[in-house]
Amino acid sequence: RPPEDEEEEAEVGWQEKLFSQFEVDLYLNESACHTPLDWQYHEEIQKLEKAGGRKNCRIFTYTDHDRFTNLEELCQKVTDSDHEVPSYLVERMANVRRRRQDRRHVEASTLKTKIITWEPSEEFIKNNHVINTPVQTMYIMGDLGPYGKLGHREYENVLCTIKVDGNGVITVKPDFTGTKGAYRIVLGGEKREVWEYTIENASAQVKPEEEEREQCVFRDLYGRHRDYLSGLVGSDFEMPLPGTLRLFVNGEIVSAQGYEYDNLYVHFFLELPNQWSSSPSQQLSGVTQTCATKTVGLDNVAYFCYPFTVDMFYTQEDEGVFPYSLPQWPVLYFEVLSLDFWQRYRVEGYGSLVLPASPGVHMLTIPTWRPVELGTVAEMRRFFIGGSPELEDLTYTRIPSTFKGKRLSRFGFRTETTGSVTFRLYCLQQSKAFLENSAQRQSMQSVLDRLGGFSQQSSVYNVLEAFQRARRRMQEARESLPQDLINTSASAV
Repeated sequence: RPPEDEEEEAEVGWQEKLFSQFEVDLYLNESACHTPLDWQYHEEIQKLEKAGGRKNCRIFTYTDHDRFTNLEELCQKVTDSDHEVPSYLVERMANVRRRRQDRRHVEASTLKTKIITWEPSEEFIKNNHVINTPVQTMYIMGDLGPYGKLGHREYENVLCTIKVDGNGVITVKPDFTGTKGAYRIVLGGEKREVWEYTIENASAQVKPEEEEREQCVFRDLYGRHRDYLSGLVGSDFEMPLPGTLRLFVNGEIVSAQGYEYDNLYVHFFLELPNQWSSSPSQQLSGVTQTCATKTVGLDNVAYFCYPFTVDMFYTQEDEGVFPYSLPQWPVLYFEVLSLDFWQRYRVEGYGSLVLPASPGVHMLTIPTWRPVELGTVAEMRRFFIGGSPELEDLTYTRIPSTFKGKRLSRFGFRTETTGSVTFRLYCLQQSKAFLENSAQRQSMQSVLDRLGGFSQQSSVYNVLEAFQRARRRMQEARESLPQDLINTSASAV
């Protein structure tokens, strides 16, 4: 239990400088002053000494420009390990002075033409890869040395860290005490002294009229920022022609799991059915990187995270033709292959995926298979020299594009189930038919169904719903009839 003179309370403002005993002894010596900030502190301490000395005893602060603040930011660890080895990104982050960077204001006309930097330079990557939000930092410190031995750096402890970034976010660590108990600092040594301290928000409450004025400023600021973003994006959006559906897919090949060999890669291509088209520059095929697998549970999983983008257009047929034909949706065909140290590749599996007909996010896991030959020789060939049966046409995983008959027979075609591939698809649909108002929506329903690809699904659902409605009406009518009439008709039968 400390004596009464060891209890101290201080009200600290933002970036308010309270000198410690160590700083007083340091900056009073003119030979220790080198920078303009040092000489400024030298003059302020001299004025304090003439006025009777500093009012604070153990509580003091380090502001944004002090040496401690600059060094403390570089000495922070990413993990709590004693044997931490800083990574490349940690070292680069340590060399970035976030609070000293000046953000250059670029005119809107320049930004509109250079929103994306297609060929970034090394200097551009170095300056933009890491966080560069300007930050101001302040430390509230405590000199917890023994009584009469103040001014030793080894007894300095951080009581509170306050940071304010360029976006106006204030970070206080640790948080205000409030209803929680006081924070405790246990010092090592013979006595093992325990210090307790609390942090309270001493700022004056904002008056209602000031808060309303601040909200008006914020609304004005947000409105200007919205107009600024609108100016960058523009209002000239490309709309598809009437009777045309635009399907935009941002896809990702997430992972492949459950395959026999390691070092997997995926070759894929998209087949566009009749009435579908894409721009000549659109890439409809691709190959992922070769990825080594890692054991997750009982499977060996290769994480590709390979992105691809597809932009397609569907043009509907003449609405006067009846019956309407169901639109066929694009199909994504893919094959999984493995590559070993001797550059031998093996087919691990084939699969296909019909693009989702509904917009939104879709997470799909598609199982695959591969053709096999009977006998030991085929397996030995696959193991030693990498040869394995392959499909000449990947569309054979479904109905081949060259097939013109009525029945497709796969009798005698031997296959083996292999692993699976996980896709994440973000689908967007755009059509002028979606802009029709509610009065015309009923007449446009068939067009919307056909454009949206729901014709087959919605027809089945409509039949089931109509059947359920008819059944409910029949039950209600039967319950509303008099019981004697029902009994009479039943006995007559």
